[in-house]
Amino acid sequence: MHHAILPVRLEPDRKDRMVHARVSADEYAAIEKAAKAADMTVSGFFRSLIIEGAGVRPVLTKEDRAVMALLLEDMRAIGVNLNQVARSLNSGKGVHPGDVDINLGNVQRVQAAVMTELRSLAKRAGHGRRGEG
Repeated sequence: MHHAILPVRLEPDRKDRMVHARVSADEYAAIEKAAKAADMTVSGFFRSLIIEGAGVRPVLTKEDRAVMALLLEDMRAIGVNLNQVARSLNSGKGVHPGDVDINLGNVQRVQAAVMTELRSLAKRAGHGRRGEG
């Protein structure tokens, strides 16, 4: 079975283009306040709103990318183990039920971790920018 390797960028893209928008003093103050509440720079805050609003991609922090890279590695390791179990079964060899239970437990743990991270990203993306997080 061929394993697809998905690239996980640990470094953000170089930002070499500018977008200009005019806002009032009150609007800018509100943007600064919301950016601070989200623990972001005004530029990063504005960029995240534009990029996510356009449906391009979520804006991930360096820590987010590191966590996702670790989860991806865990998923790869589990896939290798499950593949070994499948090979044993397909070749007519027996598999100890404990091995299957361990692999299923690992799948459930990684699935829970992925869901937790995705929920955190979704909550932080919307609520954090509105100062609700």
